[in-house]
Amino acid sequence: MKKTVTTLADGRELIYYDSADDTVRDAVDRRPLDPVSTSSEIRRDPLLGDSVAIASHRQARTYHPPADACPLCPTRDGRLSEIPDDHYDVAVFENRFPSLAGDSGRCEVVCFTSDHDASFADLTEEQAALVLAAWTDRTAALSALDQVTQVFCFENRGAEIGVTLGHPHGQIYGYPFVTPRTELMLRSAARHREETGGNLFDDVIAREEKDGTRTVLTTDHWIAHVPYAAHWPYEVHLHPRRRVPDLPALDEAARTEFPQVYLELLRRFDRIFGPGEPPTPYISAWHQAPFGVPGREDFALHLELFTIRRTSGKLKFLAGSESGMSVFINDVPPEAAAQRLREVASQ
Repeated sequence: MKKTVTTLADGRELIYYDSADDTVRDAVDRRPLDPVSTSSEIRRDPLLGDSVAIASHRQARTYHPPADACPLCPTRDGRLSEIPDDHYDVAVFENRFPSLAGDSGRCEVVCFTSDHDASFADLTEEQAALVLAAWTDRTAALSALDQVTQVFCFENRGAEIGVTLGHPHGQIYGYPFVTPRTELMLRSAARHREETGGNLFDDVIAREEKDGTRTVLTTDHWIAHVPYAAHWPYEVHLHPRRRVPDLPALDEAARTEFPQVYLELLRRFDRIFGPGEPPTPYISAWHQAPFGVPGREDFALHLELFTIRRTSGKLKFLAGSESGMSVFINDVPPEAAAQRLREVASQ
């Protein structure tokens, strides 16, 4: 992998990740951009104890542009974009409309491929491995920033999720605090350690593998299962068999096997609802341990992949119970979801 760091016209950082070591990236951003001005602010909710990012400047962000005006495509045929070169393998840049900025953290965009019409599931294993390398490198880089406590790599896919740019891409958030979901997991892991002397994540994986009814696929270095109390209609948790706190800690064997496993999961998601159905909308989210907090050594890196589609043509809405009380009601039994995901395995 070759990494090339440059800057865009307004001073934001742009990083190319290339498979070929002899690739030259010297294209210059020729757009007349003003310096980025953000109003991101973190406010603490005194009742719930969590944090909310107030980012009014995001109201002006690019919204469903036509394909020939996509800002994530390469710069070609006189059309200038966020990527000055006329092709790329993987590109990462600071978000022009960040939810978090300055002392409030950092937001980056990850472009998985220069092919506007592709999806992550269309990538080759070599391309997926390069995305993993980019996620890993950015996690390590952001962890060194004083204002970043936790790094979150994720992909939103599909208009139903709220995606405003159709180009295959994801995002990386560097939060200045430990997120509520992670706080809950750390708390549960600490309680489990105190009560049993064991690791919560290890014990959950051991239970799922022994039971087998919710296991989706297993390999030498990864295991994927639908959780016992899944929140979403189709939800899969993917764990490396050797527990590590974050992406930089993955060993080479797990890195090598990841593209095959992950691409298989994504392709199964697109087959859940049968032939002729539109691509399945999903959120893919890496859970990594925050830095410098108690319990980090007990946390387990894992990826959560889920869809808000509950059946053909119907979505799972977060209505009164979910939005008002954070109590999820799932219409699809986890065992049935796992069975379906096993049925649609690639031939």
